[in-house]
Amino acid sequence: MSKIRVLLLFGGRSAEHEVSVVSARSVYAAIDRERYDVVLAGIDQQGRWYFGGKDGESLSSSTVVPDGQVPARLSTTGPNLVAEDGNDLPDSEFDVVFPLLHGPYGEDGTVQGLLELAGLAYVGAGVAASAVGMDKVLARAIFAASGLPQTQYSVISRSDWRRAQVSVVERLEGEHNYPLFVKPANLGSSVGISKVHDRQGLQAGLELASHYDTKLIVERSVENARELECAVLGNEYPEASGVGEIIPGAEFYDYTTKYIDDRSELVVPAVLEKSETESIRELAIRTFKAIDCSGLARVDFFMRSDGSVLVNEINTMPGFTPISMYPKLWAAAGVAYGDLIDRLIQFGLERHLDRKDLQTTLS
Repeated sequence: MSKIRVLLLFGGRSAEHEVSVVSARSVYAAIDRERYDVVLAGIDQQGRWYFGGKDGESLSSSTVVPDGQVPARLSTTGPNLVAEDGNDLPDSEFDVVFPLLHGPYGEDGTVQGLLELAGLAYVGAGVAASAVGMDKVLARAIFAASGLPQTQYSVISRSDWRRAQVSVVERLEGEHNYPLFVKPANLGSSVGISKVHDRQGLQAGLELASHYDTKLIVERSVENARELECAVLGNEYPEASGVGEIIPGAEFYDYTTKYIDDRSELVVPAVLEKSETESIRELAIRTFKAIDCSGLARVDFFMRSDGSVLVNEINTMPGFTPISMYPKLWAAAGVAYGDLIDRLIQFGLERHLDRKDLQTTLS
């Protein structure tokens, strides 16, 4: 039986570029070579694609760099990559794409749309689910429509913030009490997020977030809450893992505590009553289905001191190193890292096959 050829796509234009490279490096090292051949393609921070071959050298840097790599793009005639002059690149054929891209221009439906247009199988959520999962404003609207509990929030456009800062701040202070979280609507890994306690902090937080997105979201802080996470795996009939807990090493679980200073603690499984765990697992699957997700997602929650649970967000391509919460949750459930990669690839192929016979013309 011939091996399945997997294109690992990594890097990208978002602020989470380096996190993506780490995820790809981990998957490349752990994938089952008895079942899969791996082809590498990196996207640099300007959006240029490079063919990285099969030997892993393109993953040796913390970012995608062009040294020794061939500028490339997807072929329009087959599942392979071509050079800039349109000539096929040897050994670039693949059967399925694993887009290990985090953040905008990768996790937000843009790359998924490209792969759909090219008729390619890929791992993870489709166009709509990816776009909604990335956009905190759209996600919260769907959560509300689906009856999922969440904290109160307000939405501000960047243009309104820049045009009328005083009135924006006054409106927000009229709608909420401090402390608040200020976030770009479309970003992950806690990039551009601030916890603010007063007007000065609110102004600074809005200004910071406005550098990352044209839509900003302000949420009421859920004080003294536990931060819980649950992993979901599957397509139409998804499974939920157990529940893990983040104990931040700072006031909140920001980019630095996630990836740099290692002050946070991941507790798997979280210390919960059995009924609490089951309730969160059910909420995770409801959230997954609410946005029509597929493949994988990590759903994040807040548990208040009274035991009630709020959905915080859903991540359709969570961090994927062996020490990231998503693989750790499945490892605790008995699914090893390499087996998890295998299952995700199979779910991607399954979803593609299931959609392949959809009628696209009138007859």
